[in-house]
Amino acid sequence: MTESDIHLSRLFTARRNQLLLILAGLFISALLFIAQVSSISDSYSLTTSTQVVTATNVQAPQPIVFSLIMWSEDSATEGSLLIKSIIMYASQPLDIHIICDDDAENVLRTRLSLVTHPRHRIRVTYYKPSWQSMLERVEREGSIQTDHSAGLPGLMKLFIHEILPPSVTKAIFVDTDAIFITDPALLWQTFDSLRQETIIVMASHPDQDSPEWHNASRICSCVMLLDLEKLRKLRLMDSTYYRKTGENPSIGTEAFWALYGEPAGPNGRYDNVRLGDQGYWWAIVDYRPDLFEPLSFDFEVTSCLLDTYLVGLGDDLMTMEKELDFQIHVKDTPQEGKVVLPKLLHFNCLHGTPVYMNWDGWSDPQNGLNLRWGQAVRYHNGYKWIWLNQGQTNSDNTLEMYSYSNVVFADE
Repeated sequence: MTESDIHLSRLFTARRNQLLLILAGLFISALLFIAQVSSISDSYSLTTSTQVVTATNVQAPQPIVFSLIMWSEDSATEGSLLIKSIIMYASQPLDIHIICDDDAENVLRTRLSLVTHPRHRIRVTYYKPSWQSMLERVEREGSIQTDHSAGLPGLMKLFIHEILPPSVTKAIFVDTDAIFITDPALLWQTFDSLRQETIIVMASHPDQDSPEWHNASRICSCVMLLDLEKLRKLRLMDSTYYRKTGENPSIGTEAFWALYGEPAGPNGRYDNVRLGDQGYWWAIVDYRPDLFEPLSFDFEVTSCLLDTYLVGLGDDLMTMEKELDFQIHVKDTPQEGKVVLPKLLHFNCLHGTPVYMNWDGWSDPQNGLNLRWGQAVRYHNGYKWIWLNQGQTNSDNTLEMYSYSNVVFADE
């Protein structure tokens, strides 16, 4: 072998060894890469998981519960607009309990039957106590009566917890002459922030002085949050059945005596209580303030005495600061320093018509209430019931109606 051949052989061997080293390095790098990927994959699998979402692990939202009173065709005509507004804005299922007579039920059924596939499940239950049974329940209480236009059915606001079944533990009450303009779930959520001992929530107006009414205008029983379960346990209203057993007196009896004294009217009943049921609620709130919390004025933008705080439609670029300066009837109230952001409108004290939507003032271009809220009334009143069919036609979300006659009060 020549010297040239020996040189070529050595050069070939060196390059072969160099190539083997490169291949070995690439192989080792590949193994390290695979190991790193595997480690990352294992680490990821420890911190994540895949969850199969089924009907069993998705909880349906709880219903918003209402308890309403509608006695007469006119009352139900107003109340149907309230219910329409509730359905329009509700983001959750609805349970609506209505204490009513046959005429009111017929008015409501005619309208609600047009709603066949709403966005959320709706259950409407009619409770129809006889007039005689309501009279007898007031007789068993022994001291209350009313000269208010709402009459005997209006006093039933004091007995809602006795008419509805125990399965209904809390509810929103709203008078018929009101409408929502936002999601009623916002009002329902108020229950979540109440003190443990709170039973009654309604608007508080401590700035209102009315000695002739024993200052009963300092609250409004037009919109209330009621813990019905606690009202049952506490025993809100008295009864001859309770007195026979010698059980503790109701808080109502004690409260009425504290504010109004001994019943001195005909047949041993109060003749000095004004504003119907509100006069009795005021006695309870005044006697047991620990059971009460004030409701935000957002949910009681009222036309009676308070001019809707001068809050109304228009000037959509209004700032919070300017709106606060513009408001009236909020000084020395729980709302002082807080902007009223309307969520429920209450059109009470519109005299001269049994149905507030037919009030002459809505056609008066100079009327202040019409200027502030007339467009809202016309819009909601004209909104077609069939437009509430916003759910899928094959959905389980339906509107169901149930009716119970000859309701028995719980004290029986």
